[in-house]
Amino acid sequence: MLKYAVIFINLALVFYTIGVWSEKKSGELKLWHLIIFWLGLVFDTTGTTLMSKLANDASLFSFHGITGLLAIILMLFHAGWATMVLLKNNMEMKNKFHKFSIVVWVIWLVPFISGAIFAMTR
Repeated sequence: MLKYAVIFINLALVFYTIGVWSEKKSGELKLWHLIIFWLGLVFDTTGTTLMSKLANDASLFSFHGITGLLAIILMLFHAGWATMVLLKNNMEMKNKFHKFSIVVWVIWLVPFISGAIFAMTR
C-alpha cells in the first residue's frame, strides 16, 4: 500500500504543479487548468488516505498531519473557487486567480516536503 500512496502523492505533485504554473504562465484560468486542479486533488486525497491507513493515530495530530489536512482543504477550496470563476466567466477574476493558486501550491508543498523528510528519517 505504501508504494501506491507514494505514487498517488507524487502524481498530485506533478498535476498540481503543472496546473498552477501553467495557469500562472498563461495569465488566465482555463478549463484544462481546472481539470488538472481536480485531478491533483483526487491524487492527493487518495495518496493521503492510503498513507493515513499506514500511520498510527498519533501522527494525525502531528505537524505533518495537520498541515496535510490544511493542504487538502485548501486544494478543495482552490478547485471549487476555480470552478466558480470559470462558471461566472469573469475575465478579471480569471486573470487574477493565479495569485491565489501560487499561495495554495506553496502551502501544499509544506506537508509534501515534511512527509518526504519524515519518511527519510524513519
